[in-house]
Amino acid sequence: MTDVTTAPRGEPKYEALRRQLLADITAGMQPHDALPTERELMARYGVSRMTVRESLSRLADEGRIYRVQGSGSYVADPGTIRKSLALTSFSEDITARRMTPGARLLHLDRADADVAVARDLALSPGDPVVRIVRLRTADGEPMCLERVWLPELLVPGLVDAGVGQSLYDALAGYGLDPQHADQTIRATVVTPEEALLLDVPAHSPALHVSRITYDSLGRAVERGHSVYRADRYDFHLSVSRRGRPRPARPRVKLT
Repeated sequence: MTDVTTAPRGEPKYEALRRQLLADITAGMQPHDALPTERELMARYGVSRMTVRESLSRLADEGRIYRVQGSGSYVADPGTIRKSLALTSFSEDITARRMTPGARLLHLDRADADVAVARDLALSPGDPVVRIVRLRTADGEPMCLERVWLPELLVPGLVDAGVGQSLYDALAGYGLDPQHADQTIRATVVTPEEALLLDVPAHSPALHVSRITYDSLGRAVERGHSVYRADRYDFHLSVSRRGRPRPARPRVKLT
């Protein structure tokens, strides 16, 4: 048995196990190879089931492994950026893959909310919003075309200040802390204009992700529509046949 309790002082056991599993993966495991079962990992490393599950969960969030309900955990393909459905930003996803996130700003201005934007952000049609269009990259390679709308009431001065690399960092500067989101993913193909930006052939398959993000007060703070390259990105979720239904979340009207 290998005991991970000899980790550096103050390091949680789940982090020591995460590092050990990552070392095992990089030492020679291939994409889609199965990791040992939870019980085997508990016996091999002398840790609890809770520690094993936390380590595997963090590796999955980093895109290093993927988990199949009722089957186990497997080594992820490094050529694909695997995103869990945890509420994370693009920059956080890419950084977790040990890659460098980038953003090319294509559009940043003020606009009047149309009916769809107003509905999603709990505004009235014509209320001011900030519109942002960015091309997101990983190690310089185009990955995603991102369109975002924000209530200007919550981010005054953002158009003049700029966004920077991370939108969530910019939101934090206004005291906004995204906590949960409603997200829809559908298959699509890129338009000729999107193809040029994403450096793929026109009508290539893509993933269209629409998201409305809420803060801890229930306010809609972000409406996002993003187009991801299907050859480089996939989304991972775990489902349960008898899971508890998620309670409805409040919709707070901005005034």
